[in-house]
Amino acid sequence: MVSNISFPGLGIGPFAINPVATPEGFPITVRWYALMIMLGMILGVSYALYRAKKNSYSIDDLLDYVIFAVPAGIVCARLYYVLFNLEDYKTFYDVIAIWNGGIAIYGAILGGLLAMFIVSKVKKASFFEVIDYFAPAVMIGQICGRWGNFFNAEAFGLLEKINFPFIGDIATPFFENNYIFRMVIENARVGVIEVHPTFLYESLWNLSGLILIHFLFNHKKFDGEIAALYFSWYGFGRFFIEGLRTDSLMSGSFRFSQLLGGIFAIAGVVFIIIGRNIAKKKTNNLDKCVKCFEDDSEMEIPDQNETDKGE
Repeated sequence: MVSNISFPGLGIGPFAINPVATPEGFPITVRWYALMIMLGMILGVSYALYRAKKNSYSIDDLLDYVIFAVPAGIVCARLYYVLFNLEDYKTFYDVIAIWNGGIAIYGAILGGLLAMFIVSKVKKASFFEVIDYFAPAVMIGQICGRWGNFFNAEAFGLLEKINFPFIGDIATPFFENNYIFRMVIENARVGVIEVHPTFLYESLWNLSGLILIHFLFNHKKFDGEIAALYFSWYGFGRFFIEGLRTDSLMSGSFRFSQLLGGIFAIAGVVFIIIGRNIAKKKTNNLDKCVKCFEDDSEMEIPDQNETDKGE
């Protein structure tokens, strides 16, 4: 289904976007969404390998994690989505028909983490060290994946309100007529609507987080700090962006992804504070040990001749 997209506040468009990347009559239908996901995976893994090489981490070991984490992430991304839309999936075929759409990034994150935790136990390696290499890789995947939503003309937000857990909807009438970044979508599914381009918000938010993580990577104080920074950064942004969206996965009256984003943000900050305090104490103890050793080495050693005279 072709959509006409425009950004009137920026003077862009309208222009047509087709979610199908392959030309008409091509024997296989390939969607832009799938290509964006694949591009995100390739770029993400490439970045993880680059970062591992710069830090002298075994490339072979890192690829062992990729082999298990990527399929686990795909399967769990699908299961996560299905569990929140069980009424739409009547048969096993419906569940596995991922080509018809329906995956969720939180499922991919949790599935990938579980796979990496198991691999770490088997390899007797540091789980927290390895997830630091994959955290920015996931962020790259999310940046690319959101542009897949753009080609599908989906994952947009309401201009007239934003939702918060336990508070409810807060009206935002200013955005309806004056918001410079508003996006107009016209297609057979939605008619003509003006919306928040939440795909763009999240993509830019993750890009800024990726830049921050890239420059802070070699300054981390403990293993797991980069992953915690990713969770806190992504969770904080997702908490607000999810409150705009019209297609949130719901748990009762709550937007589950929004709640999870808030939990990730708080947990990430707490983990960083605790981890840095522990790292600081270890550094202080190490400094004390080094000072004691230096003091002992500087103690006056009796002259051997004077010792002999005393005898």
